[in-house]
Amino acid sequence: MEWKTIEKPRRGWATVPHLLNYEQTRAAFSWEEARRALDGLPQGQGLNIAHEAVDRHAAGSRRNHLALRWLSKRGEIRDFTYGELSALTNRFANLLKNLGVGKGDRVFLLAGRIPELYISALGTLKNGSVFCPLFSAFGPEPIRQRLSLGDGKVLVTTAPLYKRKVAELRASLPGLQHVLLIGTPEETRAIPDTQDFHRLMREADDRFAIPPTDPEDLALLHFTSGTTGKPKGAMHVHQAVVAHHMTGIIALDFHPSDIYWCTADPGWVTGTSYGIIAPLTHGITSIIDEADFDAERWYNILRDQKVTVWYTAPTAVRMMMKVGAEVARKYVCDRLRFIASVGEPLNPEAVVWGQEAFGLPIHDNWWQTETGGIMIANYAAMDIRPGSMGRPLPGIEAGIVRREKDGRVEVVSEPGIEGELALRPGWPSMFRGYLHEEERYKKCFADGWYLTGDLAKRDADGYFWFVGRADDVIKSSGHLIGPFEVESALMEHPAVAEVGVIGKPDPVAGEVVKAFVSLKPGHEPSEDLRREVLGFARKRLGAVVAPKEIDFVSSVPKTRSGKIMRRLLKARELGLPEGDISTLEGET
Repeated sequence: MEWKTIEKPRRGWATVPHLLNYEQTRAAFSWEEARRALDGLPQGQGLNIAHEAVDRHAAGSRRNHLALRWLSKRGEIRDFTYGELSALTNRFANLLKNLGVGKGDRVFLLAGRIPELYISALGTLKNGSVFCPLFSAFGPEPIRQRLSLGDGKVLVTTAPLYKRKVAELRASLPGLQHVLLIGTPEETRAIPDTQDFHRLMREADDRFAIPPTDPEDLALLHFTSGTTGKPKGAMHVHQAVVAHHMTGIIALDFHPSDIYWCTADPGWVTGTSYGIIAPLTHGITSIIDEADFDAERWYNILRDQKVTVWYTAPTAVRMMMKVGAEVARKYVCDRLRFIASVGEPLNPEAVVWGQEAFGLPIHDNWWQTETGGIMIANYAAMDIRPGSMGRPLPGIEAGIVRREKDGRVEVVSEPGIEGELALRPGWPSMFRGYLHEEERYKKCFADGWYLTGDLAKRDADGYFWFVGRADDVIKSSGHLIGPFEVESALMEHPAVAEVGVIGKPDPVAGEVVKAFVSLKPGHEPSEDLRREVLGFARKRLGAVVAPKEIDFVSSVPKTRSGKIMRRLLKARELGLPEGDISTLEGET
């Protein structure tokens, strides 16, 4: 099906109105100018993320403006102004300093979305230490791997998580010097070789001077899961804040009065870059919800908290689609102005569903852990082409390339030709390496390009379209088939909620397309429905591209960041080792 372009009102951004002229904006843009939008540390002592996110607002007119509103699972609400956040993060920075934790030391956070996580992250950055987030749903082995690979010196976690997941690992982590437990005094006293987080916070001074910080000082360490091997530690520096701030304006349309909700967990990069840093650098209010996904709870939050900008994941959108647009229409979210999505490419049907449910399209964007910030986006003032990643941000040069056997790359200039998405290095949030893996890092670059590993194509108007991960592409009878195209077509069927597509080995074709389909409520698996969905796909995709097999499943395996785990589907189908499943949604 050809999806119609969604035409947008011709308006610009409050701070950068000339973005209506895309080419003009790109030509005039410079990262040096973007850097001047931030303060820098006093007396020219460098650039520190926490200063830009908290202290510069606390020292100015936004001191009493609401920075964070935390919604607990049980209905409690806690508010933190920029002034209060500054004092609390100062306490945590002093806490680290008192423990002898300093510049470059790794501070790992293992907790759900609770205030202490956000305070500790920002206090770590103030101290010049390195913030290293962990998923609270990780099991013991993924936690041990990351603490060991990342040279963890400090772990901040809750008493229950420590007892269940970390205590048994302690002897295997000799470099882990301090474990700070969040919990009641009774809970923390009962656990040996740990310290009480809240007691140490009370004892720490709420005044702290951020030490000189070089923009290239290591600030963030994000671990990505390898397909079968060990996790990779992507290193980001304080200068990344320039990209976080700029993309908040351009890609997420931040205005000073916004109430913003990023649903991502800080255990993955979106929850740090756009759940903590970007909104705070703009001095706006962020909503933090402790609870797991629940469609009606989310609609209530959007309405009751008067959310204006909402950044979420395709998985969440598809789950909300599953319960139907009529549920959305029960809630009047009249303050909601802009919706964006990231994690897994957003199927065209989901983009259009946003209009049906909220009167707003959903703006897809693309980036990676390695890029540190949004690189390609559908902008608020530009027409949306459903299914497209959008167009590159100012300051980002993107291209389609093909790798040659000699290691060089050939740039594809004609529109509509599939190849590997590549970026010219040089943006501030680009990762500076994989921790302890210099050769692995070097292999990501060739001929002046960063090679993303994603297959894409560019149309004649400069919109980029995701095809699939290079290692996900299906080779069938000489054809290269992107799983995302097949998944998007199947999702147009009224009974289909989610789809994961793989290539299944075949002695004749090399691979055939197999789809794993979860159904919407009110639909049950049957042979008749299987034949109907197969016929539906053939009509839309043609016999070559359409799946040859369909299995109905209760759910499609995804990471907690919303990415369909196609390689896990393939491993299970073929009885192969599953590899690293530490980021699998629902794993504990």
